[in-house]
Amino acid sequence: MVAATMLVGCTTGGMHASSSHSANSGQVLTITTPATTADVTNPVEVCMAINGYTVEPAKNGVNPGKGHHHLLIDVDVPKDLSQPLAKDSEHVHMGDGSTCKSLTLSKGQHVITAVFAQGNHVPYNPPITAAVIVHVK
Repeated sequence: MVAATMLVGCTTGGMHASSSHSANSGQVLTITTPATTADVTNPVEVCMAINGYTVEPAKNGVNPGKGHHHLLIDVDVPKDLSQPLAKDSEHVHMGDGSTCKSLTLSKGQHVITAVFAQGNHVPYNPPITAAVIVHVK
């Protein structure tokens, strides 16, 4: 597996981190690594686990109860959940169906938010998210 590496700036703004958010009981997304408030060094390995859904590649299309992860770096989850998530330095698509991604982040504090989305990159609604705050040394 080839890990994507990216450089992103540090702009936490009004971001708030939480360990997980569940759309329905028993369906929970968790960032297993790194721990929130962790001091980390590059590359930062971010891993997720989800209960109640199946992780699969985006190329499999939209399938009920299935999808893939996205990582949002220092940005909020979009308010319009009917549109595909952006794909840029702040929005990392994991459409290959992986559960871990290696990131290179600038020094300082960052909020990393995981969002579980359908095969068309549209988040579930209500959103299935988890977030951690890390400090890159």
